[in-house]
Amino acid sequence: MTLTTDYAQLDSWIDAHFDEETAFLQQLIRVPTDTPPGNNAPHAERTAELIKAFGFDAEKHPVPEAEVRGYGMESITNLIVRRHYGNSGEGKGEGRTIALNAHGDVVPPGEGWTKDPYGGEIEDGKIYGRASAVSKCDFASFTFAVRALESLGAPLKGSVELHFTYDEEFGGEMGPGWLLKQGLTKPDLLIAAGFSYEVVTAHNGCLQMEVTVHGKMAHAAIPDTGIDALQGAVHILNALYAQNALYQQVTSKVEGIQHPYLNVGRIEGGTNTNVVPGKVMFKLDRRMIPEENPAEVEANIRKVIADAAAGCKGITVDIKRLLLANSMRPLPGNKPLVDAIQKHGEALFGQKIPAMGTPLYTDVRLYAEAGIPGVIYGAGPRTVLESHAKRADERLDLEDLRRATKVIARTLRDLLA
Repeated sequence: MTLTTDYAQLDSWIDAHFDEETAFLQQLIRVPTDTPPGNNAPHAERTAELIKAFGFDAEKHPVPEAEVRGYGMESITNLIVRRHYGNSGEGKGEGRTIALNAHGDVVPPGEGWTKDPYGGEIEDGKIYGRASAVSKCDFASFTFAVRALESLGAPLKGSVELHFTYDEEFGGEMGPGWLLKQGLTKPDLLIAAGFSYEVVTAHNGCLQMEVTVHGKMAHAAIPDTGIDALQGAVHILNALYAQNALYQQVTSKVEGIQHPYLNVGRIEGGTNTNVVPGKVMFKLDRRMIPEENPAEVEANIRKVIADAAAGCKGITVDIKRLLLANSMRPLPGNKPLVDAIQKHGEALFGQKIPAMGTPLYTDVRLYAEAGIPGVIYGAGPRTVLESHAKRADERLDLEDLRRATKVIARTLRDLLA
């Protein structure tokens, strides 16, 4: 039997079971995983229950409660499903181990939805719901790709691991990072949840910081007796925003990534309208291109803040790092993944699938830091904007799910032949 015949059989199996795959995704969407608050163990339990019906036994790896709560979440149970082929036995012997990772945690729905964010409703060929595109869809694509592969009954060599984790939104240290540090997995190659029209080999890093500006409260009728923390914060914010003009002069050589940038996504402070605010807090997000040094970036941000605060009499500032996610750089060993995905992606989507970078940051970097070559590829549209990820009415075109499942199945067949 030729590989071409196998590809046709894989495609046919996925078509025949696509209604089942869609129903599986609906079930996953209907269990909320809003992070924060991050009570994600129930979704892991439901996932393990659903895939057991497929003959997949999921190892449940709960992160200790004290670690999770200290991290700012409520519960995390990460899952590993191990499938061994040929003479690989319990992961030993010939062949490589390929991990497929998708995360189940998501940001809360927010406002403005016209569909139930936990309904998994289907309309005009699209499925709606929080995490439909990022990235519960790849729980489905990866699971059904492996099921299709095993339906062939073809001789295979090596192993596949499904990694379903629950800490991408907080940076991944309690998801893939925890599994890797515990020595629970060390695959040879990795495919992580992504979109269908490009294979991502690099991504931005991210520094998030909490800045607290201290002044002195006073009655608004006698403002001179206080020190306005908000005015101090505005002075600091203007200095930070001015950096964006400088960042545009720093360009990345990675296709798909442009330049660094800074965003302030949250601000709070003061006690009442008739009180001079004594404290203001804001949180900033600094995206780093792969060429930047994270330590230098953080030192520069701290200096900009300190210099601006020094110009405001009586103002003091506390700075706390919330997250430092390194950028992902391509590892040389990812070529077999890139080649296979591009070949099958072009055949199934009818267009070139470029290998490129993305301005997002992901927990895939943790695999790369552990020396595991990987790429980002899965079910989804051409752009984050098109998917409505992290916005109202997040949705996924079901044909993208179908075709991405076929691409993954064919790729696994190539790599485990």
